[in-house]
Amino acid sequence: MSEPLLELNDLHVTFPVSSGAIKAVRGLDLTVHAGEVVGIVGESGSGKSASMLSVLGLHGPAAQVSGSVRFRGRELIGAPAAELRHLRGGRIGMIFQDPMTSLNPALTIGRQLSEAVIVHQKGSKRTAGERAIELLDMVSMPNPKARVRSYPHELSGGMRQRVMIAMAMANDPDLLIADEPTTALDVTTQAQILDVLRRIRTERHLAIAIITHDLGVVAGIADTVNVMYAGRIVERGAVEDVFYRHEHPYTSGLLACLPRLDSRSELVPIGGAPPALDALPPGCAFQDRCPHVSLECMSADVQLAPVGATEAACVNAPIRGAAR
Repeated sequence: MSEPLLELNDLHVTFPVSSGAIKAVRGLDLTVHAGEVVGIVGESGSGKSASMLSVLGLHGPAAQVSGSVRFRGRELIGAPAAELRHLRGGRIGMIFQDPMTSLNPALTIGRQLSEAVIVHQKGSKRTAGERAIELLDMVSMPNPKARVRSYPHELSGGMRQRVMIAMAMANDPDLLIADEPTTALDVTTQAQILDVLRRIRTERHLAIAIITHDLGVVAGIADTVNVMYAGRIVERGAVEDVFYRHEHPYTSGLLACLPRLDSRSELVPIGGAPPALDALPPGCAFQDRCPHVSLECMSADVQLAPVGATEAACVNAPIRGAAR
């Protein structure tokens, strides 16, 4: 395989608080190759967004970021602000979680798309305006010539999400980071948005890192899946292997919460709650919620290792008889 487009090595993200420090990301290793779709899944607070915001240097000044984030071989941690501004919206596009709060309510859609083009390409307003219409057409926006004159509040949730995708694609990036791109959308609109992402990926050989709590989303688009818990990846593998041959009990728990159209069985929630990231227990962070916990889990600092078809961070893997 070619050299990674994006490579994260031993990434740590810590936020100082009055009680100590919130360890949002703890030693993350992740690679994304050109044209690959990588899924990052887990419950809220697992460190998914925090890890990807580090790629663009979007954490506040209080955040302590260490380790390595390399894009096309260039180290981004500690890179000059001007270089990061060039990457943001240029070589790396990002779809933020809530388009209604990410779009400017006082500017038309066309104005906002045009600005994204002008900032990076230094073109004329006319050329940027034409590009805005092209971008809306690319994401299958109905009547794009009229929609460039619309304001965000005049669009539906699905339309606003299409605008966010168009803005992220304005300068033909190499990598697209999609943070919960289908949150709060109905299932039909969700399917349409995922279809747009699949089509753009195929047409432009685009790499996508998709962040979501919904395993159903990554099932239909991702090549590989990284399951995160308490700031670490606890299981990683090809999408089919993670769904059908997983080894970590947390992955089993997430899949048991996934609704199935071919079954009337009740969903089984994961008991308890994730640990406080400023007071993590020794050993495995999942120990208080795990049905297979042992004494070794409470002391061993388990790292990812090949287990069966995937890599898993579990002293009891392979776990036979876990919910599948």
